[in-house]
Amino acid sequence: MDIIVLMAGLGLAAGFMSGLLGIGGGIVMAPLLLYTPQIFGFAPLSVKVVAGLTIMQGLVSCLSGMIAHRRFRFVSDSLAVLMGASIFIAALIGSAGSHFFSNRALLAVLAGLAFAAAVLVLKPVDDEGDSADASAVRYSRFRAVSVSAFVGLLGGLVGQGGSFILIPLMIAFVKIPTRIAIGSNLAIVFMSSLAGVIGKAATGQIEWHLAIPLAVAAMPAAQLGGMASRRVPAVYLRKSLAVVIAIAAARMGFSAIFP
Repeated sequence: MDIIVLMAGLGLAAGFMSGLLGIGGGIVMAPLLLYTPQIFGFAPLSVKVVAGLTIMQGLVSCLSGMIAHRRFRFVSDSLAVLMGASIFIAALIGSAGSHFFSNRALLAVLAGLAFAAAVLVLKPVDDEGDSADASAVRYSRFRAVSVSAFVGLLGGLVGQGGSFILIPLMIAFVKIPTRIAIGSNLAIVFMSSLAGVIGKAATGQIEWHLAIPLAVAAMPAAQLGGMASRRVPAVYLRKSLAVVIAIAAARMGFSAIFP
């Protein structure tokens, strides 16, 4: 198997998950890139290369998935702009101040929050949003900004997008219907992913011969995931999110204990 074919296959898997669950896909993509190449006899990719590929995959998957969810009116423009701007600014502040903190300690905190988010997302909600229209959604601007700023700051400190924590908080604290939270989150994370891609591309941290097949495959896969998401009852989407979040929390907890 050629490494280009492998990258395309991984892009398909991560892109579909991104469109289906409304996450950037880094939770799925990073482990796949770290451990799958060796299985097929390729040299392992460095963490630096994986980070560049993951952020590129997240950018195109979020864009493609957002278009799919927007088609079904599951993306709130006002929520995306408000939370996207605040998470962008907070992530910049967090990344700038990250050298003042122990990465292991921050990872442990983030893992604990992720486990709490996994439990939180399983709580029954009044409105799953199966028939919701994003243009009719009402929410507290203060809560929306507070949540996105908190997640952006913590994510910036440890180098994580934080969408797997953002969605549960949008559902439970900001009171956004599940489907609207999933669709709008893609637009919000697109903003932070764009900043990441610009930064990494400007500093030569993206291996374009691997990133291009990954991105090309992720785009249609995210569209398919978005279309599939519409057909899955929101309660099952929340349960699937909880599983993905719990796996991510376990991985971060392991990294904090065994760096």
